[in-house]
Amino acid sequence: MAYNEKLINRIKESLTAIPKVEEKKMFGGVAFLVNGKMCVTAGDNQMMCRIDPEIHSSVIKRKGCRTVVMKGREYKGWVYVIEEGIKTKKDFDYWISLSLEFNKKAKASKKKNKTH
Repeated sequence: MAYNEKLINRIKESLTAIPKVEEKKMFGGVAFLVNGKMCVTAGDNQMMCRIDPEIHSSVIKRKGCRTVVMKGREYKGWVYVIEEGIKTKKDFDYWISLSLEFNKKAKASKKKNKTH
């Protein structure tokens, strides 16, 4: 899978001042976890952001944004933002700040027990 290195680097740069950031390859891209919780991912030509479900319906109207759909199910609080929607620093920073703001109150996924 080809990753968008430019997008990955933009995200890394925007998170440099944030403690406890971890990178993991997942969802066909690179996910950035903050405090053990998924915050944003960089895919081939889009960024996936975890935002407050309470503001989902209002921000989904922004240019280049759409709801994440997996296996036919819409995920409120998860959005894809294509490159067109994050061209400017202002737009990019908007999505990063929404993701970081929600990360403070988001719940971490339950860890699955690995049995051998």
